[in-house]
Amino acid sequence: MSADPTSASAPTTPPRASRQVYGIEGWRRCLLYPLGLLVRLWGASLRFETTPESEKWLRHLEDPVAFVLWHNRLFLVSEIFRRYRQRRPVYGLVSASKDGAWLAAFFSLVGISSVRGSSSRLGREAVTALLDVLRAGNDIGITPDGPRGPMYDFKSGALIVSRRSRSPIMLLGGAFESAWQLKSWDRFYLPKPFSKVRVYCQRCDPEELADRERSAEALRARLLAINPDSAESTGPQPT
Repeated sequence: MSADPTSASAPTTPPRASRQVYGIEGWRRCLLYPLGLLVRLWGASLRFETTPESEKWLRHLEDPVAFVLWHNRLFLVSEIFRRYRQRRPVYGLVSASKDGAWLAAFFSLVGISSVRGSSSRLGREAVTALLDVLRAGNDIGITPDGPRGPMYDFKSGALIVSRRSRSPIMLLGGAFESAWQLKSWDRFYLPKPFSKVRVYCQRCDPEELADRERSAEALRARLLAINPDSAESTGPQPT
């Protein structure tokens, strides 16, 4: 998955990374409005906590960045950007398939823009489209274990765009006080309404990505550390 600055406007038409792109329009799109509204209200009810260091990076708007998070924390993205990124749009890579069309339409209703293309592998067109988003001054979001897993597997291909654009990476984490988990491949988290979520963010500079395999291993370890699978797990604590 994958955002925009206050100083630069997003492209009027979301970039597309594939010529064969399915879309959702008309009454089918209307079916998603109640769900989009529910998710916005649900997210607004959550009580976020963070550290001063994490908040500094969450509010860092000087340059476009690539936010990297595990697939099962995607529920938090739109609300994090609403609260900390001054509603700066975030762009994510979504499959050009019919299933991807529904996801892209839903994302648009909760404040997430889409680049349509291959989400199973970063092909040339997808990389170019995401690079265009960054060069336009916008942020992107990447789930290194998406779209099908395995869970918490950090695919080195997720670093291609950041390496080529020389953009910083922001590792995004969330620990849940109380949440449901779906029986999906990623054990997707749904924080319970009005519950507390600890939000973490760490910056990774482009120079740290020189070694493709080692940097992927290092970022995986850092991402696991700031995404404990329960609020009681060992991890950085807000002050």
